[in-house]
Amino acid sequence: MTVKTVGLDLAKDVFQVHGISENGRVIFNRAIKRAKLLAFFETLPPCLVGMEACGSSHHWGRQLRKLGHEVKLMPAGYVKPYVKRGKSDAVDAEAICEAVRRPTMRFVEIKTEEQQAILAIHRTRDLAVRQRTQLANMIRSLLREFGHILPIGIEAVAAFAKRHLDGDHPDMPEIANGLLGVQCYQFLGLNERIAGYSKMIEQHAMMSADARRLMRMPGIGPITASAIVATIGDAKQFRTGRDLAAWLGLTPLNKSSGGKERLGKITKQGDRYIRKLLVVGMTSRAVMAKRSPQKVDLWTAKIVADKPFRLATVAMANKAARAVWAMLTKKQEYRQPAF
Repeated sequence: MTVKTVGLDLAKDVFQVHGISENGRVIFNRAIKRAKLLAFFETLPPCLVGMEACGSSHHWGRQLRKLGHEVKLMPAGYVKPYVKRGKSDAVDAEAICEAVRRPTMRFVEIKTEEQQAILAIHRTRDLAVRQRTQLANMIRSLLREFGHILPIGIEAVAAFAKRHLDGDHPDMPEIANGLLGVQCYQFLGLNERIAGYSKMIEQHAMMSADARRLMRMPGIGPITASAIVATIGDAKQFRTGRDLAAWLGLTPLNKSSGGKERLGKITKQGDRYIRKLLVVGMTSRAVMAKRSPQKVDLWTAKIVADKPFRLATVAMANKAARAVWAMLTKKQEYRQPAF
């Protein structure tokens, strides 16, 4: 009996594989060590392999494709409904095998090694930014305990840190000033690393034709363009621009029933990092529209004037996501939205 579909439950060292025939009969459900996994799949005829999109799934997807198998990744949340009572690796592998055969299942594109390498820079930079924010808050709170208040903005903390390391210490106990010096040193170091990561991302964006095309859209800079290209590639896994906007969590939550349509707040599902970058970029664009309406297109000026500010920025991010889809899939240049 020939194996047609395999559900692979990924793990750190021991993997679970569940294989079935064309008519759904179980052929095997067994645990396999990491070192023997590829050798096991080499013995199988080309078949459909389903996995949850999680840590190392893209790596294993690339390896199994080299062996001739058709590999499909699925969001873990879409696999969960197929898990029967109880929880074990064998049950999870069976649920994956069942889910991958569903005709309406949504899949995740397998990323290339280059895409994952670029995303590693983004993740590292994002971590450094969060650490810098924590340090800035710590410096501000320590100064506040002794009656010293810094102006708003990360630049004010950077300026204070440089002055402190140059010997311009505030009126504080020596112990507190010593701790503050360590924090300022760490803060400036993080600042330099963030600048270096940003430079690497900008260089990648300039080398990518798709990223350069995206950067022609107002509100999208090199970091956002690079993140989008590294995450979704040519965006052809999405049928429409609305599908991309929905994947980014920028569409309203639909709770319609009984013929009554009820739309709520945005879902905030999908890729949180790109959604944040788009909203921040459109916020900058909306601020410009408020200060200088003559410098933006009529659609942007109107929506900023007619809607609450945050609602307007999210709506602009939604429209930007749809434009991104068209620019990537159809290789079109950016066009200002019609009024």
